[in-house]
Amino acid sequence: MRLYSDFLSERKSGTTTTLNEVERFLNNISSNKHLNAFIQVLPDKAIEAAKESDRRFDTGEERRLEGMVIAVKDNISVKGYTMTCASKMLDGFEPVFSASVIERMTAEGAIVIGKANLDEFAMGSSNETSYFGNVINPYGKDLVPGGSSGGSAVAVAAEMCHLSFGSDTGGSVRQPAAFCGTFGYKPSYGIFSRYGLVSFASSLDCVGIFGGSARDITLLSSIIGGKDEHDATTIDFDFTQKTSKKLRTIGVLEDEDIERASPLITATYRKCIEKLEREGYEIKKITLSKSDTWIPTYYLISTSEASSNLSRYDGVAYGYRAEKFVDVSDMITKSRTQGFGDEVKKRIMLGTYSLSSGYYDAFFKKAQKSRRLIAEDYSRVFEVVDAIFLPTTPTLPFGIGQKINDPIAMYLSDFYTASANLAGIPAINIPIGFTENQIPMGMQLQAAIKDDCFLLEQADKIASIVAN
Repeated sequence: MRLYSDFLSERKSGTTTTLNEVERFLNNISSNKHLNAFIQVLPDKAIEAAKESDRRFDTGEERRLEGMVIAVKDNISVKGYTMTCASKMLDGFEPVFSASVIERMTAEGAIVIGKANLDEFAMGSSNETSYFGNVINPYGKDLVPGGSSGGSAVAVAAEMCHLSFGSDTGGSVRQPAAFCGTFGYKPSYGIFSRYGLVSFASSLDCVGIFGGSARDITLLSSIIGGKDEHDATTIDFDFTQKTSKKLRTIGVLEDEDIERASPLITATYRKCIEKLEREGYEIKKITLSKSDTWIPTYYLISTSEASSNLSRYDGVAYGYRAEKFVDVSDMITKSRTQGFGDEVKKRIMLGTYSLSSGYYDAFFKKAQKSRRLIAEDYSRVFEVVDAIFLPTTPTLPFGIGQKINDPIAMYLSDFYTASANLAGIPAINIPIGFTENQIPMGMQLQAAIKDDCFLLEQADKIASIVAN
């Protein structure tokens, strides 16, 4: 992976230029088209921005992210690019504004290299539901890259950019980061603005970042984080603050929860714990008593919110419209039937059912109560440990087509990630190396809500300890 920090050192020493860097990434994108990581790339825009970046470097006017090249998941608005959400419903749609995170980073010299492929409307765990075809893991032509932010993960892993944006609703940054061997950071809820991010499940959605190091991710976070007048859910937060908190006690899961993972993931996790113990960390077994409720709670809430958010795509104001219909009702029905893929339809129907009269109390209301208990469970645990170390995924990257027709198996891919979204806490995937067959593996570090600076500060350090 190409680190922004390495590029910056080379640029300042005069051994490279931003234009050289952008052209290198564009060549990698072109030579790796078979990975299908991008939906849209506009080389002329990136080259023009690179030339401006070089001018600023040469005149001493460089900004805080000067020359940082970023891929953007195609459910985040970038003016001048299409925003399709990898759906027929929005094929060709052009937004009239850029998301807040995009405005903030480009104002400081970052360059958008292109829009990355994803599961349709960010619904999936394998990047196989995209209208534009599935993304392929660069470490195996028959392997999924994870989802829904699979294109963003592949863009970083295959050196098509320095960092990339994804979105994480139940693990959609951390899971593909684990499958592709990158860092993948989900912030505390409200630290990054969601203005310009297409809503899937509004109370769970977070913009997330992929990168080759936590250091690079921290730099980008320091620019895009904090209060945003366009998003009432954002909070004041300063990533440049120095934290005095030390990592001394690490919580690890009970055997019952760990053994939900494959034997290889379980064995690797235990080896990582042994390495942490040898480094002097106190390891404390914790009980997250609500773990059995993580997946059903997540899917009830996320599908319910999705059914509401996606009701705006009806063929009336924008998006796909069926060509033949007899009246407005028929037009809406046909437009949604033809415009949405099977996975999106499935989740809309599940959500609509759980919100319907007679079932709201039994399903959605109960899931909201369960969510509160999950958050309280985490709060209790963080009173006795500084951070939690756990697997990111139950398995290694699985084969293309292996789980697409088994929704339960697919949904269980989110077992170790969904709870962080429900509790609103920060979490990061840490790449720990490869199997004998050179398949990436990742583990996850979670911290208390708003302990993001502490989490990112520890991530590179933990990675260096547990990496094989």
